[in-house]
Amino acid sequence: MFVGGFATFAMLYGTQPILPLLSSEFAVSPAHASLSVSAGTGALALALIPASVLSDRYGRSRVMNVALTVAAVLALAAAFVGNFDQLLVLRALLGLALAGLPAAAMAWLGEEIEAGAQGRAMGLYIAGNALGGMSGRFLAALLTDFTHWRIALGVLGVLGIAAALAFWRWLPASRHFQPRPATPRRILGDVVAIYRDAGLPWLFLTAFVIMGAFVGLYNYLGFRLHEPPFGLGQSAIGAVFLLYLVGTFASAWAGRLADRIGRHNVLWIMTLVMAAGLALTVSDHLPVLITGVGIFTFGYFATHTAASSWVGKRAGDRRALAAALYLCSYYFGSSVLGTLGGLAWSAGRWPGMVAMLLACTTAALAVALYLRRLGSARG
Repeated sequence: MFVGGFATFAMLYGTQPILPLLSSEFAVSPAHASLSVSAGTGALALALIPASVLSDRYGRSRVMNVALTVAAVLALAAAFVGNFDQLLVLRALLGLALAGLPAAAMAWLGEEIEAGAQGRAMGLYIAGNALGGMSGRFLAALLTDFTHWRIALGVLGVLGIAAALAFWRWLPASRHFQPRPATPRRILGDVVAIYRDAGLPWLFLTAFVIMGAFVGLYNYLGFRLHEPPFGLGQSAIGAVFLLYLVGTFASAWAGRLADRIGRHNVLWIMTLVMAAGLALTVSDHLPVLITGVGIFTFGYFATHTAASSWVGKRAGDRRALAAALYLCSYYFGSSVLGTLGGLAWSAGRWPGMVAMLLACTTAALAVALYLRRLGSARG
């Protein structure tokens, strides 16, 4: 599952560190260039619920294996596009294909891992997401600086194929999966039950705002670091994504902490950490700015780990659909707020971005404080 999460995020966010270059080469605006990220995340969000239904019907392992294999081929094809529109189409198809893995992953962990270890298991899976996101971004930036962005995307595609083969070989067979009928009546009934839950809709909202803030920050951080007073090159900007190592540690740590003190406590504390990190990024001193990004990244991954594992705990037999709805909100936040961040950047440069992102984290904190009354029990 760590390998699957690694490959998913490496391929999905491979274009993020080269957005300024894509903007220049294809003569498109920063907001338009960010669609190379948002097209994939938006398509993934749309496909999550159908993918979760397929995983309920045909099994988690089968859906995840097919998803990762098809996505790797599409990631490789992106290296050969002739124009920006073709890149957007392939990135959208990549998102559609990748949906099968995150849609089934949370349900697989909920079914196959003993309840007392689910927080740690989810933390390890999300740590794979973090490390994959870091590696994909850093590798794309580094290879672009020394070769060409097409070679960078091609290498990510090859790595995706290797990860798909490893995932196919190593993933244990499901032992506790029970097929559920994929009838519209059953699906609609499950959706209604999920949204009647006292906590799940609020966790979906949390996913929307924290992921939107996270992607918004990293989408436009490269533009800021490329401009005065920093004037960093592509490799140096890519090195900033090494901060994802902080997220890898934060995910595993927060999973263990949630098992001890409760997800409700981890949630509100870590949203405060996100806000504190954002405040530091307004500095024009590079070490202070990087420290702020690191603190924000730590808080984000810890918050996401607590929220996503709480969804699986509350949803019971509907965990696959609940996970899909959580991730649907998560990736819609990435697409919508990640692209709206371009307007904030154009209107107010980095102070405008920080104001928007602080609004997102404030909303997440308000929800987290509200959810404290539910505790970490299922209900």
